[in-house]
Amino acid sequence: MLRIAYHPAYVHPVRTGHRFPMVKYELIPAQLLYEGLVSTDCFFEPRQVDVSTIVLAHDASYVTALTDLSLDAKMVRRIGFPLSQSLVDRERYILDGTIQACTYALEHGVAFNVAGGTHHAGRDFGEGFCLLNDQAVAAAYLLDQKLAKRILIIDLDVHQGNGTAHIFEEHPCVFTFSMHGDKNFPFVKECSDLDIPLPDGMDDEAYLALLKENLDKIFTVFMPDFVFYQAGVDILATDKLGKLKLTAAGCRHRDELVLDKCRQQGLPVQISMGGGYSEHIKDIVNAHVSTYKTAIDIFGF
Repeated sequence: MLRIAYHPAYVHPVRTGHRFPMVKYELIPAQLLYEGLVSTDCFFEPRQVDVSTIVLAHDASYVTALTDLSLDAKMVRRIGFPLSQSLVDRERYILDGTIQACTYALEHGVAFNVAGGTHHAGRDFGEGFCLLNDQAVAAAYLLDQKLAKRILIIDLDVHQGNGTAHIFEEHPCVFTFSMHGDKNFPFVKECSDLDIPLPDGMDDEAYLALLKENLDKIFTVFMPDFVFYQAGVDILATDKLGKLKLTAAGCRHRDELVLDKCRQQGLPVQISMGGGYSEHIKDIVNAHVSTYKTAIDIFGF
């Protein structure tokens, strides 16, 4: 059974006109069920992750300020959401969802979190709608529990996974790979183990060729035993913030390249949704749902 983390708290209230499409977190499960791709039994409800787990990847003083709601105003502006208890609770549900999805991926090959991909949160900072880094915390948890030894984080959101790179800087057991818009947020980049900056306007053919070439190299050289995939859909030509020109078919082929590689090598993979800012919510939701379809086809659910 394909297991998918979802909690009603994922849908956090934001002001009217906010650029973050929060509604997608209720529409993705609804669309998966409507299309008959999954059953209600596929979804599991995460708990709030313990602080002791969060600090495996994040600075303790930052976590304390976050959970005490005492972050300074500058950091709150950097995050982009008004700080509240419900917002912090939401992030802790997301983290546990990704951690539990990892355990299901170890059992079934692949598992999802409807939210997550909060890759702009670094060791001691939040940024770009990200308070805590779900895949980084989950990776640190797997290492701490000796459930994995060599972890690859594939970040294909259009924005660099700067927070993930910051957390695992010079960490020998975690390889961070980010393929992102060169002239896009964040404008001050961190150093991943492998960064592939992309020019504005890149299309399907060029993007997919570059991705395949680098995936082949990484899997050969690093030889991971667990994979995280940040599957942002802001690479689409319809995206208001993306600046690339990929079609829906190109985005689907991107997922196929990543998941085929994992399946061929027998590697468990956890998938978090990442960003998407197309004008029409249907374009965002359909692209995310396509990632689920691809996983279902490739892993034989």
